[in-house]
Amino acid sequence: MIDLSVDGHVHTAFSSGRDSVSVLVAAAEQAGLAELTFADRVGPDTSWLPPYLSSIQRAQQRTDITLRRGVEVEAIGIDGWLAFPSDLNGLEVISVAFNRLPLPAGLLSPDAVRAQIESGAMRALDVIDQVVTVTGLAVERVSRYAPTRLARPLDFLTRSGIDEAAVPDSALAELVAACRTNGTVVEISERHRLPGLRLVQACVDAGVRLVAASDAVRAGEVGAYRYVRELSAAAVPASVTA
Repeated sequence: MIDLSVDGHVHTAFSSGRDSVSVLVAAAEQAGLAELTFADRVGPDTSWLPPYLSSIQRAQQRTDITLRRGVEVEAIGIDGWLAFPSDLNGLEVISVAFNRLPLPAGLLSPDAVRAQIESGAMRALDVIDQVVTVTGLAVERVSRYAPTRLARPLDFLTRSGIDEAAVPDSALAELVAACRTNGTVVEISERHRLPGLRLVQACVDAGVRLVAASDAVRAGEVGAYRYVRELSAAAVPASVTA
């Protein structure tokens, strides 16, 4: 169901990772991977994109593994606006992340949302609706610039204390439809153990492409899958469910 010879999301020492591009490539070779996507986190103040992209291009000349030049960008606006760096040139893929909840009054952290839900100031269903709506707008916006992936789907809800089981079928269907319409690939994160089987099966049924992603911050984590293997074995092909 899921190609385990691919790692669709790794981090280097340019941002939140521990190792260089070349060290991660060597780890991918050791793991027998065929494709590796770099997805370091960027924002408006990121200044290291040129050397980052150059490092990947140099590494590509020394390996048979297909290396993808990507970044991870956070959705920060209720209209789906993202914290883009000033220059997107040279990127092959952009992963959309969701770390704070965009509201008209500003951005709320998962802890702040959890506290508001517990106090009764917010409803979990309203948070779910906002996350799904903004995610759909964000992947539509990013797809104008580069092939798009969705990183750690529904991670924000989990960190806010909202289990995937609480997400209505209609909300999952809306999220999957947005990914399908915009050609967005959904990442299955080994590090974060997300998404769950329910969303993965919905993607399979809708024909949305899934990609294995270690979310590695250390070389030893590249291409090392357990959770992804479990989901791959559990998800039922659409042809079987039809």
